[in-house]
Amino acid sequence: MNTRRSYDIVADRYAAEIDDELLAKPWDRALLGAFAEQAAGGPVLDVGCGPGHVTAYLAGWGLDVFGLDLSTGMGAVARRTTSLPFATADMTALPIRSGAVAGVVCLYAVIHLDPAARAAAYAEFARVLQPGGLAMVAFHVEDESTRMGGHKTVTDWWDHEVELTFHYLDPAAETAALTQAGFELVGRFDRAPHPGTEHQSHRSCLLARRP
Repeated sequence: MNTRRSYDIVADRYAAEIDDELLAKPWDRALLGAFAEQAAGGPVLDVGCGPGHVTAYLAGWGLDVFGLDLSTGMGAVARRTTSLPFATADMTALPIRSGAVAGVVCLYAVIHLDPAARAAAYAEFARVLQPGGLAMVAFHVEDESTRMGGHKTVTDWWDHEVELTFHYLDPAAETAALTQAGFELVGRFDRAPHPGTEHQSHRSCLLARRP
């Protein structure tokens, strides 16, 4: 079993659990709003979009937004619950022409990639962005059982057999990887978890611009 198949299996339950999660995440809404203001000059990709709730939120800001996810099951849920376009794609080989988009959002999706694959994903983000385009990348940093730089594998999720590895990332190392891919850091926001509304991990969000 792999990441794609695991998310296919839990897609409906995942969507039901997180459909309205942004209502309880003021910091995430604020960052997405700032991103929307900065990326309003062209199409935007929501990479690793899952069931499309962030895609729909960005569309509510008036953005021309397109969702991409590795899981066909997630894409099916997203198409069923929104009127927005979604496609199946691997973020390390995006089916988008170079310089085609004004922004890339990738929230809690690079956590499933090892360092080499994350570097490939960041290079793809830079490739598809217009000059001056903005990327927003969020990830888990640590929780009570896994320290920064560690990882854990989940084999049972909501009574479904899965195989998902979650990497807990160092913001400084990810900033360096984005820089290596050709980005300039715009800002970094670290936060504690919102009690009762999400997995209780400390998180980081990086905003980076293609020069």
